[in-house]
Amino acid sequence: MSTARSDLRARDAVVRFEVRDGHTAVVTLNRPEARNAVNGAVAAALEAIVDATEGDPSIRAVVLASSHPEVFCAGADLKEISAGRRASLRTERGGFAGLVFAKRDKPWIVAVDGKALAGGCELVLACDMVVASPRASFGLPEVLRGLIAAAGGLYRLPRALPANIALEMIATALPIDAERAHRFGLVNRLVEPARVLDEALQLASQIAANAPVAVRESLRVARASRDLDETALRQRSIAGMAIVAASEDYLEGPRAFIEKRPPRWSGR
Repeated sequence: MSTARSDLRARDAVVRFEVRDGHTAVVTLNRPEARNAVNGAVAAALEAIVDATEGDPSIRAVVLASSHPEVFCAGADLKEISAGRRASLRTERGGFAGLVFAKRDKPWIVAVDGKALAGGCELVLACDMVVASPRASFGLPEVLRGLIAAAGGLYRLPRALPANIALEMIATALPIDAERAHRFGLVNRLVEPARVLDEALQLASQIAANAPVAVRESLRVARASRDLDETALRQRSIAGMAIVAASEDYLEGPRAFIEKRPPRWSGR
């Protein structure tokens, strides 16, 4: 993976990858000339990054950001679609952009300082938490082009927003701004543009300070809460607790508390 990481760190990579403070991966969409539209290279890179971060026990959170000063992501690259390469914009395991349906245990935080439209909005909805600036906006304009938001947007947006607001956005193709999205709970933290990435990194560091196994199992149950009934969620919670209780960190937490020191999590 070291060679792949070097390729992704290159400034001209379509998706840049770096690790901050040892535990946070920063993933930056980097096709500013195309408003970060997703092509085959972006999809392949994001899937590779999902695999890399999931397989690296030192990574505890991932921040998804943009290199474009005004656009987070404009969605699918229409030039690729018109050239007959629509299938390349998705991967078998990850779906659109190699990410929206990818199986992930690590928390993903998206930093949005600009427009997140169509597939770009679906990337946002695929993440766990959102940090945005007031100049960010979110929308699913697919019906303007005779399309539908088939990469999760049609059912994730009504889960993230009041249903009638989401239905209006889907049917009219009109976006909402970040301040309104924050009031409705789609955006976790609303900060000035210069602070968006730093705020996302701070949120990631707050997550990384906690026991990795406990975070992973807690999120696994919480993410399923929209799809499973209480009986199934109770069983999943019991299973998660068993995994946590068998970890080294289960003993480290109380020990650190008694010894009045910061815990040294192993993630095992």
